[in-house]
Amino acid sequence: MSAPGVIAAVCVPFPYLAQCQTRLSGQVLGFGAQDVSAQAGGAFTGEVAASMIAEFGAQFVIVGHSERRTYHAETDANVAAKSVRVLDAGMTPIVCVGETLAEREAGETKAVVTRQLDAVLAALTVEQATQIVVAYEPVWAIGTGKTATSAEAQEVHAHLRSLLRAKGEGVTDVAVLYGGSVKPDNAA
Repeated sequence: MSAPGVIAAVCVPFPYLAQCQTRLSGQVLGFGAQDVSAQAGGAFTGEVAASMIAEFGAQFVIVGHSERRTYHAETDANVAAKSVRVLDAGMTPIVCVGETLAEREAGETKAVVTRQLDAVLAALTVEQATQIVVAYEPVWAIGTGKTATSAEAQEVHAHLRSLLRAKGEGVTDVAVLYGGSVKPDNAA
């Protein structure tokens, strides 16, 4: 089932890309990976290059998810490099930004998401920037059962759009998503 103007995709761990390729290629539901190497190629044991993911027909790759930033010490520069690799391989990076509860309570939400998104935008041309997706996922709302109110999410989305607008013409049309404990009773 699809709706006009709606793009839906599932991003899976690397071992399941082949199954997605078999079952989802040519379907309405797109697919992608949950991470990518910041390296274009070479001897980086355990890393999966963007070109490898693209070979499966994936359309999307999540970069900068809070769990990657927290548990794998990914930096904003890492996320920017990964975004470039994904774009170079012909896929769409889903660039995740979001603040921790401590950062939110300290009033640092805008500063944190600005730092995170600006690092990516600085690494991209205007043309490349028109091809990304931005996902605001407040760390404090992932798996906690807490969610941002619609007003809180929209305030951050408006700020993210201002950063995108500052990058240049056409970048304002980039999709900005919300994630973090979304479920049927709070999706609206």
